[in-house]
Amino acid sequence: MVTGSPMGMVTGSPTGTYIRFGREIAEVGKRAGLEIVVKESEGSLDNIRRLVRKENAAMGIVQSDVLGFLARSDEAVMRRIAAQLRLIFPFYNEEVHLFARRDIQRFEDLAGKRVVVGTPKSGNWLTATNLLRLLNVKPAERLELPPPEGVSEVLSGKADAMFYVAGKPVQLFANMNDLQQNPQHAALLKNVHFVPLEDPRILKEYGPAAIAPSDYAWFTTPIKTVAVQAVLISFDFSDRGSTYHRARCEQLAQLGQVVRDHLPALKQNGHPKWKEVDLEKEMTIWKRDACSQAAQVRRASPRQGDLEKELKDILTRPK
Repeated sequence: MVTGSPMGMVTGSPTGTYIRFGREIAEVGKRAGLEIVVKESEGSLDNIRRLVRKENAAMGIVQSDVLGFLARSDEAVMRRIAAQLRLIFPFYNEEVHLFARRDIQRFEDLAGKRVVVGTPKSGNWLTATNLLRLLNVKPAERLELPPPEGVSEVLSGKADAMFYVAGKPVQLFANMNDLQQNPQHAALLKNVHFVPLEDPRILKEYGPAAIAPSDYAWFTTPIKTVAVQAVLISFDFSDRGSTYHRARCEQLAQLGQVVRDHLPALKQNGHPKWKEVDLEKEMTIWKRDACSQAAQVRRASPRQGDLEKELKDILTRPK
């Protein structure tokens, strides 16, 4: 068992998929003696901020487009942060849910409307901002609200649309099926839907996806949308000499082995999104974390020796 302080994992909102994944990882980690403290957050950008400030967080789940967002920044400090980030595991597609009033039929209809883009530190805000810039669409008002409040505003007509980026089925939208039990609430559902996203300009940066009635029972018409990838990341702890960094690196090595060992059980019993997970999927712009890869080295070469030697082998592999 790796000794030391618990590992903090920053995730997302209490109704999102990130926190479900985090809790399920923490549960399998606990069985192996690894203590992971799962924490709510405002999303991807907030998670990066908390990792940078070391707010009791050693790793976090973020959207894959956050790396490009930081790497393209005009601020040198943002580019330096991007260079230090490492991929522990790729997880699953996160579908972009553009939830809107019925009069919003196309993305371009958001021009001049009241649009919920998410809180400023969230992945929702990041992706909403990126998509609006890609298509040069300017809302009349950008409402920076958390997801539950955003859904309420759209349902009540106080907002015209909202962006929510999360792996389907999202509990927040799934819970809306309960509104059908009350005639007054059921009437609200008739005025809202998901807007399709299939513009070629969007597909240059995001992968194709879909939302269907099988995802949300109240929703009746399948649509095309786009997706980003959810990824588990940390800073690079492999090349630092401090006791803290060595301990964190050992914990990440243990985490890597635990998640690989329990992946079949997670696919069978965990959140439905686990079924999509390919832990070895190539993520072209992300560098793999050497520490969490140590478990793979140990399996390939069981007589190789201690963690230090395993890490050296990984770090000196030819590119």
